[in-house]
Amino acid sequence: MPRLRRLLFGSLLALCLLYTLYHHRTPSSPPLQAIPPDCPSHPDLSDILVILKTGVTESRDKVPIHLTTTLRCIPNHALFSDYIEPLSPSISTHDVLASLSPALIATHPDFDLYRRVQAHGPTALTPADLNPDINTPIGKPNNPGWKLDKWKFLPMLDEALALKPDAKWYVFMEADTYILWDNLLAWLRRLNPKDAIYLGNQMQIVDAIFAHGGSGFILSRPAVVKAVEHRKRSRDGWERAVGEHWAGDCMLGILLQDVGIELTWGWPMLQIAPPGEMDYFDLGYERRPWCYPAVSFHHLDGDGIRELDAMERTLKGKKGPVVYRDVFLNVMRPQLRDVRTDWDNLVEGEAVSVTSFAACRGVCSREALCLQYAYNETTSECRTSTALAVGHPQPGLSAGWMMDRIDAMADSLGECDEISWI
Repeated sequence: MPRLRRLLFGSLLALCLLYTLYHHRTPSSPPLQAIPPDCPSHPDLSDILVILKTGVTESRDKVPIHLTTTLRCIPNHALFSDYIEPLSPSISTHDVLASLSPALIATHPDFDLYRRVQAHGPTALTPADLNPDINTPIGKPNNPGWKLDKWKFLPMLDEALALKPDAKWYVFMEADTYILWDNLLAWLRRLNPKDAIYLGNQMQIVDAIFAHGGSGFILSRPAVVKAVEHRKRSRDGWERAVGEHWAGDCMLGILLQDVGIELTWGWPMLQIAPPGEMDYFDLGYERRPWCYPAVSFHHLDGDGIRELDAMERTLKGKKGPVVYRDVFLNVMRPQLRDVRTDWDNLVEGEAVSVTSFAACRGVCSREALCLQYAYNETTSECRTSTALAVGHPQPGLSAGWMMDRIDAMADSLGECDEISWI
């Protein structure tokens, strides 16, 4: 009998150990932030570190809205910047550039803004520092904050890994990015965090394919570890390489490619544009956005972030993920109408001369695929387009949309009974 009891006890112990292995998660490190009690429970979020990259020229204007919307229910997030400053009673920015070589910081012209602000604080900012500049094919070369920003992409991997070394995923966004967390978590559950994964909205400069920073991008822990270890072998060399390039997100893509990590193309789930400038109907990269889950948008101001936050709250009880069809019907469609005066709907088609707004509508109606048009009262020019955009106020222009065609197109694409994933 004693032998039998020992056998039974041993079997029971083995079963308990198996249960523990298969049904219990390895404890994560404590959360970096306390989240409000009304936030939904998302166990997967404990495995994620979210980095919002910003800078002293924009942080006080653009970041606070995220603390009450995008980041409010995220237990592990950090603000990486070029200057340490409190942005709420509980969170301050991290200076992600401090680990770069002192010689680089002391001498490189890109760091003029950084040196002044480190010495004198935000009062050192000049009107030239706050120049928004026009976005060109090579970025914003006359914006000091933008030129400094490219230096953050590589050291922020080191800082993120040090901040939460047990994370499975590292999610990077910017101050004008919005992320739909339920959809991102559902997407990540379809992937294996033990693989070296680099996920983003694909861009290309010469022969380098990389994730666009403003669209948001995601790295698994193995990918971050490989990139950090590779850069350590030649920090000076990578600093020289960044100095010779104009795009920090491209340099990050090159670093990852150097260690054999190719980009997983994330479009259309990750977007470079705000909801009002997306083409929901057209095919891109052989994918139509309509039935894909919406994960990120870019180039958003505070109103745009609040609008998406409100949309998510409205759709909270929806079965399945929020797809681009939902975004179109809830955010874009209500802003379209037959006529908007003093409005630019971003039509870029070839101009034709007409005598009136009504004549411009006639031009569009005769083009079978035309969905919107714009009339310039000063030049009597009409432009038409097969793509949609909401646009913005602009005196002297009038905008129109072919609402019957737009609604018919939306109806023809269906209700997304089947969801498309990448």
